Parts: sequence; structure tokens; C-alpha cells
Amino acid sequence: MPENNLKSLKWQVPEYHAPERSRSWYIIAFIFIAISLFFCFFSINSWKLEFLGYNSNFLFALIMIMAAILTIFNESRPPMVVDVDLGPEGIKIGSKFIDYDEIKHFAVLYKPKQSVKSMYLEFKNSIRPRLAIPLRRMDALTVRNYLVRYLDEDLERTDPPLSEQLTKLLKL
Repeated sequence: MPENNLKSLKWQVPEYHAPERSRSWYIIAFIFIAISLFFCFFSINSWKLEFLGYNSNFLFALIMIMAAILTIFNESRPPMVVDVDLGPEGIKIGSKFIDYDEIKHFAVLYKPKQSVKSMYLEFKNSIRPRLAIPLRRMDALTVRNYLVRYLDEDLERTDPPLSEQLTKLLKL
């Protein structure tokens, strides 16, 4: 069947990327959080340690503690597998439907040497974050040829976003 006649494309992806973290990653993360929490409540002025008292950064301390708890909580459960369905009306990811009218443009990146095979969706609403969907076993060219019928393609994107590269590097 020629790809121009495809009614929809379907595949499955994990809910989120679960990086493999070593014991040393957890030790370094614990040390970073401990130092961050220390400086939320203390300051060093003229080589003297000063307690900040009511000027302490309680909000940052709360955010750090919550991030640590969420990271540990997410480690305890594997990511669910969700269905991705590209259809003539829009994109369905799990139970969520995204109309093509909401999407500004898309980019499909396939770089086997960098182990990158993803589709990126940029939304018209600037508050909504970019969405990266791994293509897994799907043919990148087939996905690109299907989406170009409905959306504008971002030809300037030739590399994964910096935020994704940092996330991969830091194993977040």
C-alpha cells in the first residue's frame, strides 16, 4: 500500500523515558540536594556562617524536597505504554486528542549515530511546552510524509532541543 493512501499511523510509546541510574548518580544527587538545602537556610559572609532566619528560602527548599520525593516515587513504578495514533483529524496520545489546528509545526529527527528518532510538535499556544514523541520502530520518513499533508514542517530543527539533551545527560 503506498504511503499516500495511509488512513492513520499507529504505534506505542512509554509514558515517559525512565533512565537507568547508577548508585553513584543517587549519591551525587543526594549531595547536591543537601548542599542546596544548606544554602537555603545559611549564608557565608566574611568566612562566617550565618543563619538566614526569616530570610531563608523556604520555597526553594520545598521545591527541592518535592522533586526528590517525586523522583523516588517515579522510580518505584514503570512507565505505562500509551498508544499514539496519527489520523486525518489530529493526533491521539493515550486518551488525549490534539487537533492539528493547535499545532504550529512539527519536526521529525532521525539520527541513528546519536540514537535520536523522535517527532517534535510545537504548539501555537506559546505557554504549552513542546511535545517530543519517540518513533521507536516507526519509519521516520513515513511519519514525516504523513504529517506534511496536515502540518507545516520545521526544517530548521536539525538537532534535539537543548533541554532534551541535558535531560538525557543528567539522567532526569
